[in-house]
Amino acid sequence: MPGTTRLFGLILIALGVVSYVWTGRTSVTALIPALFGAVLLVCAIVARANEGARKHAMHAAVAVGLIGAIAALARGIPAALVDASRPAVMSQLAMGVLLLIYVALGVQSFISARRARTGR
Repeated sequence: MPGTTRLFGLILIALGVVSYVWTGRTSVTALIPALFGAVLLVCAIVARANEGARKHAMHAAVAVGLIGAIAALARGIPAALVDASRPAVMSQLAMGVLLLIYVALGVQSFISARRARTGR
């Protein structure tokens, strides 16, 4: 899971930077996906560096992913109904979808790890 977390973190950082440039560097809020990506990246680094903290780091990363998905989609969906062609709206929707996928993969990983531990 740390590898997946690192990948999604890097993708979100790229999304934030591209969104910021795409919007003409007029709004720092376009970097919000990069902020969430940076948090995921830090969690991945902690998980790889410290085996004892791995479980906590991955749970924190998925929690951050869930909060980000809810926030991005709560703002992105209503805005898309008005004008889906705006770069900010597309960035919010992309962030929300990416984080939903990440959370689903994280939950699936947690379930697999628990089953492996209990022998089911």
